[in-house]
Amino acid sequence: MITANARATFSPEGPFKLTTIERRELEPHDVLIEIKYAGICHSDIHTARGEWGPVNYPLVPGHEIAGIVTQVGSEVTKYAVGDRVGVGCMVDSCRECDNCRKGVEQYCLGGNTGTYAAVDRYGQYTQGGYSTHIVVTEDFVVRIPDGIELDVAAPLLCAGITTYSPLRHWGAAPGKKVAVVGLGGLGHMAVKLAHAMGAEVTVLSQTLKKKEDSLWLGADHYYATSDSETFKKLAGSFDLIVNTVSAKLDINAYLSLLAVDGTLVNVGAPAEPLSVQVFSLIMHRRSFAGSMIGGIRETQEMLDFCAEHRIAPEIEVISANQIDEAWERVLASDVRYRFVIDISTMASE
Repeated sequence: MITANARATFSPEGPFKLTTIERRELEPHDVLIEIKYAGICHSDIHTARGEWGPVNYPLVPGHEIAGIVTQVGSEVTKYAVGDRVGVGCMVDSCRECDNCRKGVEQYCLGGNTGTYAAVDRYGQYTQGGYSTHIVVTEDFVVRIPDGIELDVAAPLLCAGITTYSPLRHWGAAPGKKVAVVGLGGLGHMAVKLAHAMGAEVTVLSQTLKKKEDSLWLGADHYYATSDSETFKKLAGSFDLIVNTVSAKLDINAYLSLLAVDGTLVNVGAPAEPLSVQVFSLIMHRRSFAGSMIGGIRETQEMLDFCAEHRIAPEIEVISANQIDEAWERVLASDVRYRFVIDISTMASE
């Protein structure tokens, strides 16, 4: 086994502690990655605190991973030692079902294998990127283009692909009006990507405090949802609304903002059920949908798109001993707009 330093939480309440974990020895198609940076996603918090179901502890979160290949298995053909690579939210799937064969492994009919908090095909409990090394099959590794630095590349492996995929699927393009609900880690990437795709972009956030940021990020318009006039003024306006908020919202109010044939897609995943009135959908042939990350092929496409258009998340780099503080700041919406852990600090207390 390969030993790696890691930061793990040992209960839903935390805190994080320095520990060591074991990674499997390389199979023929595996690569060993020395992790340089790992992003902090709100999903890490939901999972570690048991909000999405039972968890085995200790848990090492992290599914926004950027690093360098340091060793390859005997039959690896896609990567070589020294390559700059990334790993996102999944590290395997059945690879045989219709969805896997179509390149949408995130919807594997047997369930994909999460980068952490899952059981892999070897019977091991997966541990994530808040660690110094990870072993992953080459088919679930992506190449980070030279034009993207490793620290800003990390959040693209979740926040980037989670917003890129629905924007592409539902046709964000010139002539389309796209609204983004929430301006956090996901929302700010949705704004940048939709703008680069040529859409007219509107940000919908609770207050006006992030208006200046949103316009700087590429939004054309900004409205406060705490103002009831917003929903009257914008009724029937949008072709696509991407809801990035992981909290319970009045979905029917947001559906009213869609034009005929418009779609509201949730990428935020609140633990509570959301209520939808059928008449909110049928009166204007509207759709309420969901989207989850992207397949490996689409993730590589997203990285290449970001390199071409010089798109990068706004990040705050922290040391490993600041993870607990960073999590509390995420919950308080006190980050602009993604925390990234410098893994070189992993061994320090």
